[in-house]
Amino acid sequence: MTEHEVVIAGGGPTGMMLAAELALAGIDVVIVERRETQDLAGSRAGGLHARTIEVLDQRGIAERFLSAGTIAQVAGFAWIPLDISDFPTRHPYGLALWQKEIERLLASWVEELRVPVVRGRDVTGFTQDDAGVTIEISAGAPLRAAYLVGCDGGRSLVRKTASIDFPGWDATASHIIAEVEMADEPEWGLRRDAHGIHSLIKADDGKTVKVLVTERQPGHDEPTLRDLRYELIAVYGTDYGVHSPAWISRFTDTSRQAAAYRSGRILLAGDAAHVHYPTGGQGLNIGVQDAVNLGWKLAQVVRGTSPETLLDTYHTERHPVAARVLRDTMAQVALLRVDDRVDALREVTTELLATAGARRQLAGRMSGLELRYDFGDGHPLLGRRMPDLDLHTENGPMRVYSLLHRARPVFLDFGNPGALDITPWSERVQHVRANYDGLWELPVIGEVAAPSAVLIRPDGYVAWVGDGSHAGPHDTLTTWFGAP
Repeated sequence: MTEHEVVIAGGGPTGMMLAAELALAGIDVVIVERRETQDLAGSRAGGLHARTIEVLDQRGIAERFLSAGTIAQVAGFAWIPLDISDFPTRHPYGLALWQKEIERLLASWVEELRVPVVRGRDVTGFTQDDAGVTIEISAGAPLRAAYLVGCDGGRSLVRKTASIDFPGWDATASHIIAEVEMADEPEWGLRRDAHGIHSLIKADDGKTVKVLVTERQPGHDEPTLRDLRYELIAVYGTDYGVHSPAWISRFTDTSRQAAAYRSGRILLAGDAAHVHYPTGGQGLNIGVQDAVNLGWKLAQVVRGTSPETLLDTYHTERHPVAARVLRDTMAQVALLRVDDRVDALREVTTELLATAGARRQLAGRMSGLELRYDFGDGHPLLGRRMPDLDLHTENGPMRVYSLLHRARPVFLDFGNPGALDITPWSERVQHVRANYDGLWELPVIGEVAAPSAVLIRPDGYVAWVGDGSHAGPHDTLTTWFGAP
């Protein structure tokens, strides 16, 4: 039996990001992935929102993704554009990039970090006890780990075996998507009719066609070429001689969320914890952000720096995020229905989102930049993502996010030298004395008062703010990074 500190079931974007976070913390982690290679068949989805790009920037790898994709204003609500170009961030945009490219780049980073990936294997079961988890895989000897994290998708075996409820709403609509060849020239572009939205788009190779058709009845089983022909004829009056599918798949508006993100030594992240309709492009993004929230916490518990109760904050912080995404995507599905009354509602919604306040509020939410974890009352920075300021430090000019490349917490001190002493945590927390001459601005909120110091967690969120109205940071340091 091979032993590791953490086993991750699933090597998609969430699993890869979590593995990298754990590796940066020096944790012995392994990924078990059913695919023989990282390649995805076709380009099913993709796109990165601004906050996810910031997260990648915090780890020093954003440029890899930016150079591979196309910068664009991708935030939207039910296809109503939401411009964030005036938001105070180094990345006031999204990135158009297919999921297969996102996975490829994450897998390359994970390889650099020397994380082993056991390919062509499935997690088939597990048992947990007080000391760890014994994990059965489809071939080979069992694995033993302190913790098992299910990043194995919406049909997660890890979630089911852990008996974690997955309540929500069944499908009311479904779509077939595919990459195929066609004998006849199709009707290119987007079409809306009484059944929904359909599109035929020429792929980059100029030979294959990317197809999306709304089915007249929600489907359940894996779709076939025959199913695709049937729906094409219903929509276009012909199947255009469709043949040679590279892949065919289906997605629905099923919306479900795990009742708990943790059961003992079992944790869930990404689609294993939440599934929803893809409009708005939230799924991959909040999965990556789940991983960044969980990674440093799990690492500290494994090392014994923090008590196991720290893992409970993962559910407390991330469950409300996905719950809000489920609500927002269900609202978008309603707005995308084809009906005169819905069209009227959509027109009113479009008018409302053209106003500055409504646009900023919803754009902040869809881009991920508006998120605030509830750390109690206090300075507007508390619980929010730290802005990527251009600092003047003892070691010269430095960006805030460059201090987070190794996924270590940062105590950023703008006050008098020696005024705040965090020596008992010096091996765990970077203490950086700095000056900043510019404005402090937050998306949606705007300008805020300059603090005398901030404590930044490894995920980039502010856990404590020195603003003269609160006690020193020692209690907060203990809460998040262990006793002195």
